[in-house]
Amino acid sequence: MKIYRFTKSQLLPISIDTAWDFLSDSKNLKKITPDYMGFNIIEKEDTKMYAGQIIQYIVTPILGIPTKWVTEITHVKDKSYFVDEQRFGPYSLWHHKHFIKEVDGGVEMLDIIDYKIPLGLIGRIANPILVKPKLNEIFDYRKQKLIDLFGEFK
Repeated sequence: MKIYRFTKSQLLPISIDTAWDFLSDSKNLKKITPDYMGFNIIEKEDTKMYAGQIIQYIVTPILGIPTKWVTEITHVKDKSYFVDEQRFGPYSLWHHKHFIKEVDGGVEMLDIIDYKIPLGLIGRIANPILVKPKLNEIFDYRKQKLIDLFGEFK
């Protein structure tokens, strides 16, 4: 069983409060996800994020095929980090840690994703060709959208 790790960080010229309010609100995911992903939340409680919260989405990550994705928020530390884990969706394992911390002039966001792709050998072949490049593309898009929304860190 091969588990992969994907890590991205970004600096933003905003306060920890602004960063937390934006990043911990799942409604904002659509704003920072490429349109071609067809990202739509189909069920979420209209409440502040909490451990145990279930969020359901429809995404079209590959070949325009709609896929239901169900995540659970498993850990939350206010203005510090939260973790979402896939309960149902395209991965065999998806464990996504979102960290934010204050730095001089703003905040640093750090995403650490541990994931496993289904289909054994086919999944291992697909990771460097399809999955990891797609994750890079999605997070590069997110980085630019966050710059558009909050400005560039100097």
